[in-house]
Amino acid sequence: MIKTVIFDMGGVIITLNHDEAVRRFSALGLQKADEVLNPYCQAGIFGDLEEGKLSLEEYQEALEKMVGRKLSFDEVRHCWLGYAADVPANKLAALRKLKEEGYRVILLSNTNPYMSSWTDSTEFSGDGHAIGEYFDALYRSYEVKLMKPDDRFFRYVLTQEKILPEDALFVDDGPRNCAAASELGIRTYCPQNGADWTEEIYKFLK
Repeated sequence: MIKTVIFDMGGVIITLNHDEAVRRFSALGLQKADEVLNPYCQAGIFGDLEEGKLSLEEYQEALEKMVGRKLSFDEVRHCWLGYAADVPANKLAALRKLKEEGYRVILLSNTNPYMSSWTDSTEFSGDGHAIGEYFDALYRSYEVKLMKPDDRFFRYVLTQEKILPEDALFVDDGPRNCAAASELGIRTYCPQNGADWTEEIYKFLK
């Protein structure tokens, strides 16, 4: 019986716009931004930031070397927020509804401090709410120092939540991430980026 619903953030809660992020990083001066940036799992210094191997300051210094000039926090934040095309209000309402129905609702996301500076602020929802208001717990790659699809990230969350894999549903738009969760016995639902899962999810909760 599913008691916990685990959500990815980008592509599921937030509609992603990879092309806009590439455009902004290119405008910043990053060469071959379309090859460097990945919609699902970052690599290089971008991956090291999201896995917590680099601090924000170390990442920004490395990025400055790549673009050949000093950068402000806000300049880099603007580039990362290019990924965030939309935060549909009906999805936020669905998260609240799931909690009201007795499910434990948690976030499991590959993300970074730049994105969190926005999601943790009242700017996130569009009507004054931070992301933490919609979840019972937040598990973010740069804080946990693990990234999907590494099975250790899923194992960590299961251990922290004290739940069995078969009692959890994982919702992620990345097929590799869903496959990794499935191998551990977690039930999965893999909607496409931006898809409206608010009704469809109940087919997986039954």
